[in-house]
Amino acid sequence: MSAPDILLVILALAFAWSMGAHYTGACMGMPFATKSINLAPALWLMAPLTFLGATFLSHKVLANIGHNILLAHHLDALPAIAILGAAFSLTTFFTQRRIPTSTIQILIFCVIGAGLALGLRVRWSMVLRLIALWISAPVIAFFLGFVFTKILDLFPEFARSGSAGAMGWALVVVGGAASITMGANDVSNATAVFLTTGFSGPLVAGTLGGIGLAIGVLTWGRPLLERVALDVVKVDMPMATAAQLVQAVVVLTAVFVGYFTSMNQALIGAMAGAGFARGRETIDRGVIIAILRGWFIGPGAGLILAFIFARVMQAIS
Repeated sequence: MSAPDILLVILALAFAWSMGAHYTGACMGMPFATKSINLAPALWLMAPLTFLGATFLSHKVLANIGHNILLAHHLDALPAIAILGAAFSLTTFFTQRRIPTSTIQILIFCVIGAGLALGLRVRWSMVLRLIALWISAPVIAFFLGFVFTKILDLFPEFARSGSAGAMGWALVVVGGAASITMGANDVSNATAVFLTTGFSGPLVAGTLGGIGLAIGVLTWGRPLLERVALDVVKVDMPMATAAQLVQAVVVLTAVFVGYFTSMNQALIGAMAGAGFARGRETIDRGVIIAILRGWFIGPGAGLILAFIFARVMQAIS
């Protein structure tokens, strides 16, 4: 294995590690917020489930993203390093600031930035389909969050069971489903370039990325988990269960057809829908403004940073 290949693997694992930490709140924030599960068990439950999702359910997304964003039959390791280096830097910055963002949007715009820097053709039709999915996913999640909350309200005995009863267990289960979904949905951010460069196929890419995700959950997952659970969310048990379940359903549906979308956006859309079902706000406005700012800044910063990194790599080579 050449030195660029080794660096590519290291960067991919580092990016996966950063993402694993970044999405703890999106996956286990609802169970933790409602005291259905404690901090350490939440992280230890999420880590292996994330690994399983990445290893076995990510192959369609890996192939789609690895081959269909840039119209290039093969990408050299150095441009791939530029893409991952830019995406990893930005994701780590947002995680350090405890700001949930979309690593998917950052990654795609890093790919675009590197492609433009190297004169590669971008498959804009694919990018537009992804953007349409990113816009529609939180809207669909809002609607389903509203509907699922209304349905759960029809069973007050179930809701009154609280964090120690059936509703608490149900919320932990849907948090686990969200963890599997995150692995399947987000591992391609880190390792889809393995397919683009010809380094490996989907199974190896998913497995290596899954290892990085799981390590990130366990070693640096606490800040974002506490941010989402303690600062962003103000929900009761039925609302939390509905929101987390909707997030898993929306994102996993996209994964099964070979696309990926934002875990955070789906969750926040579902939480807003759950709150609307109750006629109250469930999300702190100040925190949401910061999150939305991150969503807008992330893709633009990714495009610019990857463009610069790719030009530097081109000069080096």
